[in-house]
Amino acid sequence: MEKEVLKLFSNLTERDLEIQYESYEKLMKIMQEPVDWTYAVWEHLIQALTYKNGHVRARAVQFLCALAAKSDPEERVLEDFLKIWAVTYDDETVTARHSLQAIWQIGLAGQVQRDLIVSYLAKRFQTCIDEKHPTLMRYDIIVSFKKLFDATNDTKLLEIAQRLIEEEQDAKYKKKYKTAIR
Repeated sequence: MEKEVLKLFSNLTERDLEIQYESYEKLMKIMQEPVDWTYAVWEHLIQALTYKNGHVRARAVQFLCALAAKSDPEERVLEDFLKIWAVTYDDETVTARHSLQAIWQIGLAGQVQRDLIVSYLAKRFQTCIDEKHPTLMRYDIIVSFKKLFDATNDTKLLEIAQRLIEEEQDAKYKKKYKTAIR
């Protein structure tokens, strides 16, 4: 693994939040392309999903989703998906939302991963009504469908999103969700 990447991961534990954020940004940019060091960090990131610090948990999800999208030829994400998905239910709303906002990327890895993400997101849209901030969760889910559509041009994604939006009872939120997929 490159020394620069190791240093960036190390910087995530620095006390200086600016150094942490700069390292996070650089790592996310690097992961937009395939990398060959995925499995050198994978297990550590899986463990980080349960750390006490919500920022660490959210970052672990974001990194795992980015790696799964372009750099997971062994499809480990399929084995670890439920661990990643669990963080979308985090007690800390910010952690849960950051995780939910990143998870769509797994759908870029292949059809099996896309079908998995679509089914979990659709089910969550229907069942999140009793969670904290259900309208924010639903909005994030609809945006996830739109991002996945934009990346794949799979029109079924927009059809599913539109079907879910029609289930919304509140006209104000229905309008907000429709705006998100335009």
